[in-house]
Amino acid sequence: MIGEAGLTESVMKEISSSLDAHGLIKVRVFGDDREARVAIYEQVCEELEAAPVQHIGKLLVLYRPKKEAVKERSTKAGKGMREVTIVKPSPSGTKKPSVTKVLLKGNERVTQGGNVKRAKTRQASTKKNALNK
Repeated sequence: MIGEAGLTESVMKEISSSLDAHGLIKVRVFGDDREARVAIYEQVCEELEAAPVQHIGKLLVLYRPKKEAVKERSTKAGKGMREVTIVKPSPSGTKKPSVTKVLLKGNERVTQGGNVKRAKTRQASTKKNALNK
């Protein structure tokens, strides 16, 4: 939203970060002056290299392709492994909680109590097995 202060540097920064995250955003401009809204629309599009999509009343729609962020993978974890932090409270409740980091495989999960459980193997259908024989 662009309020009484107009198009400030912080508003431009927020619009830019929203465009990076979402690609297509709506911006609401408060004020009754249509010429000022059009000027703001053109200025935002020019400075942020965004494409103007639509201008309906006080609503401006902007588009800019999302930037591909390169995600760095942990060298410890192999393919299909993820690192999970398990925090368990102390038994007495007065001491610090115990914190452990665990590598989980794709078929494992952490229960609410902090235990690691593996997924059960799927049961084969007895009817399908009988038909295939």
